[in-house]
Amino acid sequence: MNSESKNLSLNQASYTWWFGIILFSLIWPMFVGPYIALTNPSFFGGPEVTNITLSSSLYAARNLAVGVAFLLAIYLRNASMLFILIVVRLITDLIDAPLFYIFREPNLIGQIIIFTFLCYLPAIFGLRYLWQKINYK
Repeated sequence: MNSESKNLSLNQASYTWWFGIILFSLIWPMFVGPYIALTNPSFFGGPEVTNITLSSSLYAARNLAVGVAFLLAIYLRNASMLFILIVVRLITDLIDAPLFYIFREPNLIGQIIIFTFLCYLPAIFGLRYLWQKINYK
């Protein structure tokens, strides 16, 4: 086996049950969020919004693109690609959480719990696991 194929095989992520749960918790909002944004425009825009707005369309397009990229990275078992996508997901969650609070006025404690346990902690554990896979020699 040449060094290039050896490096590619080392970059492959193995899926454990807990890493599968992490990936699921990071990916499902990428498809549920756009569905809600497109089927219920008032959820993101407020009670007076009845049509899909540009912001909800952009939100849906961004999340669907990242969700499809996640599925491709999972299929390819590419640890580096998954690492980058989790970083992208973490950054968008860090932006979306305060914006959602500003525009929607949800229950702050509930939002902190949801984002912490379903977004931030899984991202941190997933990044740590993938970093070990990427740096494994």
